[in-house]
Amino acid sequence: MKFIVSSSALLKQLQSINGVVTNNPVVPILENFLFEIEAGKLTITASDLETSMITELPVEARDTGRIAAPARILLDTLKNLPDQPVTFTLDEETYTIEISSANGRYKLAGENAADFPRVPVVKGSSPIEMPSSSLARAINKTIFAVSTDELRPAMTGILVQLADAQVTFVATDGHRLLRYRRQDVGAGQTANLIIPRKAFNLLKGTLPSEATPVKMEFNQSNAYFSFNQMRLVCRLIDERYPDYENVIPVSNPNKLVISRAELLNSVRRISIYSNKTTHQVRLRLAGSELVVSAEDLDFSNEAKETLTCQYDGEDMEIGFNARFLLEMLSNIDSEEITLELSTPNRAGLLMPTLADDNESILMLVMPVMLNNYV
Repeated sequence: MKFIVSSSALLKQLQSINGVVTNNPVVPILENFLFEIEAGKLTITASDLETSMITELPVEARDTGRIAAPARILLDTLKNLPDQPVTFTLDEETYTIEISSANGRYKLAGENAADFPRVPVVKGSSPIEMPSSSLARAINKTIFAVSTDELRPAMTGILVQLADAQVTFVATDGHRLLRYRRQDVGAGQTANLIIPRKAFNLLKGTLPSEATPVKMEFNQSNAYFSFNQMRLVCRLIDERYPDYENVIPVSNPNKLVISRAELLNSVRRISIYSNKTTHQVRLRLAGSELVVSAEDLDFSNEAKETLTCQYDGEDMEIGFNARFLLEMLSNIDSEEITLELSTPNRAGLLMPTLADDNESILMLVMPVMLNNYV
């Protein structure tokens, strides 16, 4: 069985799905790509049992057949070949793969395609379409807050809440919470899905920058994303997501409006002087002044900066983890941000002052207890 393909075109497709392949997988066959040739089309699958990515490209081929090709050696070979047509000769009996280029021949050992796990298929679900730019933005705005704590599996994924006229993405690690909502994407149905972090990371890396509709389907156990010639199938996290709406404080009488860049840069400088364990920075609010300070008593380091702001509320002092603040401020696009507070021991809400009509972003960050030794 033979096929001819451009080395750079094949490399590009393999690199787009290679993130699924893990080192030392549970089943050794998963170190391979599954190659399937039919009707002049090469379909390539990579899987780790939880997540599968499938891509396809046209090739010159008269035969049909299937073989599992070792991912690492194949990628390394193609990376080091100049762009040229290469001929693959596959022996389905001995599972050997021979690659012929303009001036070389490379032989590698494949495996039986029958051992490769089957990719689940979706049946009878009504698809939802979302622009690739909107989906990429939703993932970028939430994925950094996903928990890595395997003891709380629900929080190791992003909650996708589908409703008739909107889609909501939620991520939390117990210290901060991100809620990203789009009003311009209607699902026409209601459902709650928890998509694993890895699946969304892979999707984020392959979504095209040009406007492309992404089709999303789901059933009880899997979610399916497809666009252009790419498909991603992932197993949903079968857990109950925490009731995040109850955590968001409703009454926040103290409101601070400040330049995002000024606060971000100030926290970045002040955090250098914070305790290396707690990363604690203090925000002291009074009148039209915000004082950002930090100290590390172990090394007698301290720093303080005063910023001008618009503040409406009682004088107060609250402590936050600088790393969380920096990540959140870096993920807001607007020039000004609003920080809503109630008391020093209750969560603060961070959001863009001017929001887009079609989206709403809400970031919640838990305070850290202040030791009032200053």
